[in-house]
Amino acid sequence: MVPAPPVPAPGETGVLTLSPIGRRVRLAACAVVLALLLGGTVWGTDADFPFGPFRMYSTRADPDRPVVSTRVVGLTADGEEVRLSGGEVGLRRAEFEGQLARLVQEPELLVLLAESYADHHPAAEPLAEVRVVQRRYALEDGRQTGEVTESVVVAQDLEDTP
Repeated sequence: MVPAPPVPAPGETGVLTLSPIGRRVRLAACAVVLALLLGGTVWGTDADFPFGPFRMYSTRADPDRPVVSTRVVGLTADGEEVRLSGGEVGLRRAEFEGQLARLVQEPELLVLLAESYADHHPAAEPLAEVRVVQRRYALEDGRQTGEVTESVVVAQDLEDTP
């Protein structure tokens, strides 16, 4: 059984007040947290979160810059395109985009995606090539103009891979 809280004596409010030192400690702690938040807001990056801004939510995109959509595809020997992004190989599109610079420097890593696809889809036709493709949608005043361009950022031929 939980003991009942003490009942204040007649004439007492039952409110405890902080000592002057306790108030100073709390004010100092608040000042430090506010300084970190302000500094992070002005000079911080996503890596400083929660004291830095999460740029995804704290900024807006230029309404006249193109929107870029990245995808990873495999090509069979017949030229059929097989989607590898979207969880087909255990990675989502954002994870591919986060590793894009590394994939450009080390295209042989795309072989691992083909192997993962083969492991998850044993009955599927083998892949001959893996590509990272970017599709750019042109915008004007935040509206799509209809102009769409596609480019292969990096590709890895799988024919010579053991």
